[in-house]
Amino acid sequence: MPGAGDRGEATARWLGTGLLGLLLPVCLSLEVSVGKATTICAVNGTEILLPCTFSSCFGFENLRFWWSYNSSDTFKILIDGTVKNEKSDPKVTLKDDDRITLEGTTKEKMNNISILLKNLEFSDTGKYTCHVRNPKENYLQHQATIFLQVVDKLEEVDNTVTLIILAVVGGVIGLLIIILLLKKLVAFILKKTREKKKECLVSSSGNDNTENGLPGSKAEEKPPTKV
Repeated sequence: MPGAGDRGEATARWLGTGLLGLLLPVCLSLEVSVGKATTICAVNGTEILLPCTFSSCFGFENLRFWWSYNSSDTFKILIDGTVKNEKSDPKVTLKDDDRITLEGTTKEKMNNISILLKNLEFSDTGKYTCHVRNPKENYLQHQATIFLQVVDKLEEVDNTVTLIILAVVGGVIGLLIIILLLKKLVAFILKKTREKKKECLVSSSGNDNTENGLPGSKAEEKPPTKV
């Protein structure tokens, strides 16, 4: 019959296994990112880089990636490919549009599977999603989406208000610096004036003592006694 010690060890093993099961999905989680911007704009007829990177602290093997395009009336796979391991570059297995090229690399832990879309058209406006599936993590799949807006021309940003604010802030800071410098200058002048007045008072007091023959004055001095 198992004792209290055996039951305690079994409980500890059970708790450890359960905790490990909770931590593993977090530690081994596959992450995909298309950058901080969720929407980007590009001019018609130009080209745009659609960024995508992935990470997995467990590593990857025979990883599959693909980009999809989705608009109000269209859905299609733009590019499909695989990555054998961390030491090999991505291999494209399917490409829907010759205007698309794979720009990324997975060597040296770059894990970059970005694509370049050339000769943009207004019809290219829509959602672009980067998908990644990792067989090494029980075929865990993750994706990230970025919205592309193709425009006739980019709007110029009016920086007038920003410039005015910067000018006002700079003027206030400059005024404060001038006030501090003037304050220090006035304090220095007052200090020197007080010192000069003090010297004049001491000198005047010494002259009065000499004229009145007060102790400590020159009038008190006696000639040496002759023997």
